[in-house]
Parts: sequence; C-alpha cells; structure tokens
Amino acid sequence: MKITMKRGIRVSRAGQWPAEAARDVLTLAYEERHRRRTRLRTDGGGWMLLNLPEATLMRDGDGILLESGEWMLVRAAAETLVEITCDDPLRLMRIAWHLGNRHLPTQMEAGRLRIRDDHVITEMIRHLGGDIRLFEAPFDPEGGAYDSHADTAWNHAG
Repeated sequence: MKITMKRGIRVSRAGQWPAEAARDVLTLAYEERHRRRTRLRTDGGGWMLLNLPEATLMRDGDGILLESGEWMLVRAAAETLVEITCDDPLRLMRIAWHLGNRHLPTQMEAGRLRIRDDHVITEMIRHLGGDIRLFEAPFDPEGGAYDSHADTAWNHAG
C-alpha cells in the first residue's frame, strides 16, 4: 500500500499568507523550526514532508504552502527557557557578549535576554551577576543579520 504524504514547498511569513485558510497546525520547538527537508507530524495527527529549496527558520504564525495549494500554520512550542535580567545595563550587555561569543541563540527583549535552559551557561550567568528565572514559553531568538526575519526582529520584542 502506497501512502501519499502532503509536501510543504514554501514558507510565507506571518501576515503574508491567508492564515484563516490553514488546514492544520504544526507545533514545533525552536530546533524543529529550522529545516529544509524533514517529515513532520501535524497537531491533527497527519504527516507532511517539508521539502524546501533551502533551510528556513520558521517562526510562530508563519504558513507552509503545500503542493496541493493548502496551508499549514506554524506554531512555536513552549520550551524551558532562562530569562536573564540584571540591575546594571552594562552587566547585562556583558552577559549578552558572552552568550554571543558562544554562538548561543538568544532572544532579546527590553531589559532582558532569553536562552534555552543549560545549567553550565546559567552558572556562568550567575557568576557574571545575572539574575535567572526559569519558565516555559515559545523560543524566538534573534536570527542574525542575514536572516530573512532580520528586518522584523524587533517586532517580536515585548
């Protein structure tokens, strides 16, 4: 018996595709949202093959166009995150430099940084004078200067 799988062929950014037409939802952690080709299970229990021309970072609210013309909605899954704050803006900047020096994906927001939980890194942050709070939320780190979301990255801050 041959099983046919829906094929995702293009990612459109949130607000640039007909979200009301979404046929199903893909709830994915950060690592799962940066792909070119992979098999994904939808929230509705089906399967799809993501088959993009190049690796693409998908963000919450993006849409995947299927070969059939249907759409899938991308949702960012909640993950265990570390929120970093500091009583001194210069100290927080120093922590940001150390995270960048280690090439750690970092979500930047006004007065705070967010990273995925890593006990070695959180110990370094405490040593540098940062305050730590663990919580569950979707992770949406800065994509970098050459990311297609770079021009809208600050729209995600809040």
